[in-house]
Amino acid sequence: MRAIIFAAGLGTRLRPLTNFRPKALIEINEIPLLEIAILQLKKSGFKEIIINIHHFGDQIIDFLKDKGNFGIRIEIS
Repeated sequence: MRAIIFAAGLGTRLRPLTNFRPKALIEINEIPLLEIAILQLKKSGFKEIIINIHHFGDQIIDFLKDKGNFGIRIEIS
């Protein structure tokens, strides 16, 4: 199964938290929202995830590299 995560928003309603990082990397209990979403999708059986990025997209790419793409196929759009 494949999923898409929309992580391209500016996160204007979360300012000032999103002034220097994307909304997808805002943490809840020290875990980024993107990580929570990816792990839930992986747990549910998804084998491929496409992540749509824009705002601070380089930070999301670096985060995914640091995490080894969580051991699944992740593509960036």
